Amino acid sequence: MAAVSMSVALKQALWGRRAAAVGAVSVSKVPTRLLSTSTWRLAQDQTQDTQLIAVDEKLAEVELELQLLDFATATAMPDLSRVCDLDITTLTGVPEEHIKTRKVRIFVPARNNMQSGVNNTKKWKMEFDTRERWENPLMGWSSTADPLSNLVLTFSTKEDAVAFAEKNGKFGWSFDVEERKVPKPKSKSYGANFSWNKRTRVSTK
Repeated sequence: MAAVSMSVALKQALWGRRAAAVGAVSVSKVPTRLLSTSTWRLAQDQTQDTQLIAVDEKLAEVELELQLLDFATATAMPDLSRVCDLDITTLTGVPEEHIKTRKVRIFVPARNNMQSGVNNTKKWKMEFDTRERWENPLMGWSSTADPLSNLVLTFSTKEDAVAFAEKNGKFGWSFDVEERKVPKPKSKSYGANFSWNKRTRVSTK
């Protein structure tokens, strides 16, 4: 709305400039007092011709600005908020068997036991269900032709992951959301390690 109102105001300003230029042309065409001196008349005519040329150039500039403004208004960017809810299954090229029969899980990875700690718990993940695989009866090796078996998508928020799953067809991916588990901090103190009535030390023998 702000862009539309700005373009309307700019159009009004340009039309005002055009009206002022046309007014200047009409004023310059008013005949002056007739004198008998031919040299003065010649100089006056040359001055009027120069003014007319300047006014015509100004009118051409205003017309060009109006045309550019109309073109910019006609080719303005669409409202992307209306496009976000569209069904994208017809554009992705994904086979129908991988849209209507798939189920995804939206979750936050568990905390890592290594030094990274909670670093991998800041993003939401989306993974697909595991389908039946062929297994070698002798060695136990398995293989599959499922292209989505090892695919994991990463999102910043849970809402983004849910919106992505919903856009893949009205009857497309069904999804389960596992809520984030926020650990409750426990009150600890260094003196509790030496308390006589609390078992805080475990023997290794």
